[in-house]
Amino acid sequence: MNKIKQLGNNAVFADTPSKAVLEKVKNPHSDKLYVARFSAPEFTSLCPVTGQPDFADIHIEYIADNFCVELKALKNYFWSYRNEGAFHEAVTNKILDDLVEVMNPRFIRLKAIFNVRGGVYTNIECEHRKNGWKPREVVSL
Repeated sequence: MNKIKQLGNNAVFADTPSKAVLEKVKNPHSDKLYVARFSAPEFTSLCPVTGQPDFADIHIEYIADNFCVELKALKNYFWSYRNEGAFHEAVTNKILDDLVEVMNPRFIRLKAIFNVRGGVYTNIECEHRKNGWKPREVVSL
């Protein structure tokens, strides 16, 4: 752990990210259907072949049921991938699976737009519907 001054006070921050745990919060409006959308343009992981960093813009949209994802935990969860090797398809689906496990949403879609590497752009999109639940309309990302 390193110590720094933050706003005149001592602050401590981690040298490296540790595997973060996603947390949930009670949905304040579980009686309503609404779409929550998040974007995380600074996602990084490592190429499992070369060890070079991969950068992605992660987009999430979901229709909650009883729980929502806690955003600070989501931010730390994303940061924890910074030193992990993962193929684009694997990491995208792992994030979706983890979000489904924590929230059990009615619907969730995750899109990962990876920056160019070796002249190739990669976009991975995956989704989950609770018990075959079909939203009337979910606008595409």
